[in-house]
Amino acid sequence: MAYTTDIRTGTATRSLRDRATAFFADLGERRAKQQVYRTTVAELQSLTDRDLADLGLHRSEIRRVALEAAYGK
Repeated sequence: MAYTTDIRTGTATRSLRDRATAFFADLGERRAKQQVYRTTVAELQSLTDRDLADLGLHRSEIRRVALEAAYGK
């Protein structure tokens, strides 16, 4: 018969306060990235096709560019 042991380190040793602080910091960071994404999409969608062509973009690339701006490659 085989036995396994599950030893968890890291989050188990952190206090509830530390975990809550990390959770809310992560939440704030995710919201900030979402805001960058939404703002970038809105600004690029407001441009004309000619303005987008001047930037070297096609309208179908707006989401990709916004994702890269907010979240990196």
